[in-house]
Amino acid sequence: MTSATPAELRDLALAVAREAGELVVRLRSEGVEVAAAKSSATDIVTEADRACERLVLDRLLGARPDDGIVGEEGSARAGSSGVVWIVDPIDATVNYLYGLPHFAVSIAAEVDGEVVAGVVVAPVVRLEYAATLGGGATCNGTPVAVRHVVPLGERLVGSGFSYEIEARTRQAGYLARLLPRVRDLRRIGCCSLDICYVASGSLDAYVEEGAHIWDHAAAGLVLAEAGGVLEVTRSITGKRVLIGAPREGFDDFRAAVVEAGFVGGEGPHAGA
Repeated sequence: MTSATPAELRDLALAVAREAGELVVRLRSEGVEVAAAKSSATDIVTEADRACERLVLDRLLGARPDDGIVGEEGSARAGSSGVVWIVDPIDATVNYLYGLPHFAVSIAAEVDGEVVAGVVVAPVVRLEYAATLGGGATCNGTPVAVRHVVPLGERLVGSGFSYEIEARTRQAGYLARLLPRVRDLRRIGCCSLDICYVASGSLDAYVEEGAHIWDHAAAGLVLAEAGGVLEVTRSITGKRVLIGAPREGFDDFRAAVVEAGFVGGEGPHAGA
């Protein structure tokens, strides 16, 4: 398979994500059927998730048959081209199930282990975030940048919860310790959009324990290209912890996150 530029991979991902977004909106209007549960009874997958992932894979591999795939709903393919697509067909399936508008199709292209292109398309709220490595980030075609840094106590922070009971109980403690130190917390329910909102200045920062690579691969590039940092570290139980913020001011937000207990072994509350 011939090589492609990051911009070409981004454009393919954007076209596919738009079509996938149209599909899931249409399926939502016809009624959502829960197909299965994953980590808990509240962590669900719908038939629309599976239909969307099938469409995305069909379109990507139809255009680039030698590429690899990592999909949230179980699709896995090694490929031989050096390009691996990381796909979340519906990020925020519970929002989707309940008719809430904040859900997204997330597609990232990784080359030799590095994400070089990514898109996050939220069809109902009509937001299309896109980025290429070294090429900047956009929302609906307009360049975006992180918000100017304000003192920690004036920062609006996004976060989320696990669907596992023990994990969400622990996370409630982390957030209870973080909340008095920031302006407020927002729980939108869509990891990829939360990160993109930091990229476009709608949030000052983001932290969450328990996300997966398909939740943040595309959005993390959007944030980096908009002037931010998305660090992937680990909690006391070994789960991924995502910490996102503008580059300037990242260190003091990270320190507050560590002190709240999100990161294993680094803060006074890490064993809580």
